Amino acid sequence: MPVNPDLAIQPPANVLLERSFALADEAATNAFGERFARAIESVRGAMQKAQQNPLQKAQQPAPGTDDNQAFHGLQVQLVGDLGAGKTTLVRATLRGLGHTGRVRSPTYTLVEPYVLERPAGELALYHFDLYRFTDPAEWADAGFREYFDSGAICLVEWPERAGRLLGVPDLVFALDLDHEGDGRVLTARAYSESGKACLERC
Repeated sequence: MPVNPDLAIQPPANVLLERSFALADEAATNAFGERFARAIESVRGAMQKAQQNPLQKAQQPAPGTDDNQAFHGLQVQLVGDLGAGKTTLVRATLRGLGHTGRVRSPTYTLVEPYVLERPAGELALYHFDLYRFTDPAEWADAGFREYFDSGAICLVEWPERAGRLLGVPDLVFALDLDHEGDGRVLTARAYSESGKACLERC
């Protein structure tokens, strides 16, 4: 598999799966976000079910894990220019996970937390926007590492502003303008088995 083309990711990691999606308009972006939300729920539920079923746990791994570990969350990095649709995709994912309230942009707060009541249990999601960072040390000083170690879904806009400190994500969603029209092209790359399992379901 190819080594990661996402230069901010360190240490270098192999791409386990890469797929491209044509998003013709905002409705298509919303639809992808909803599919991604369903994929998260499917992978999370399958892992939890495998943990609860001793026979299945002994015979085969749950989708998205090599070692029958429980669901440990996801780090998803969203890459793209201003106006590429990153926040739109986050909003659609949140709505797909059952959030009905306002989705605020974390441009000034840096992170917006959400707690979602789902059939498989409570799910924490953190939406980061690191655009205002001018030095990766700001990420370290902000004390955000604990969010990424909490088993939550972490959706990160402008991850490159944190340099190498974010480590290897589960997924990278790169959004680019479709120069043949008004839509977007989303290139999705999975760097972990959990990320791959989610991407396969999108």
